[in-house]
Amino acid sequence: MSHYAYVLVCADDTFYTGYTTDPERRVAEHDAGEGAKYTRGRTPVELVHVESFDTKSAAMSREYEIKQLSRAAKERLVREG
Repeated sequence: MSHYAYVLVCADDTFYTGYTTDPERRVAEHDAGEGAKYTRGRTPVELVHVESFDTKSAAMSREYEIKQLSRAAKERLVREG
């Protein structure tokens, strides 16, 4: 099973970073209002960056790293892949 750290851009042009084992399902949950409290009311969301990892701990560590980035650094991450 793969584990993923992902970045969404919300309808209000903010970023949301999370962890999942199924990015497509998770985006659908966010759009349906069943995702994180942060994304409710900020739909639709768009998946703009995904990184795959072999372990949950590696993916969650990367999620934390991304969350610590400045907006400019997140924009660069999304732009450069």
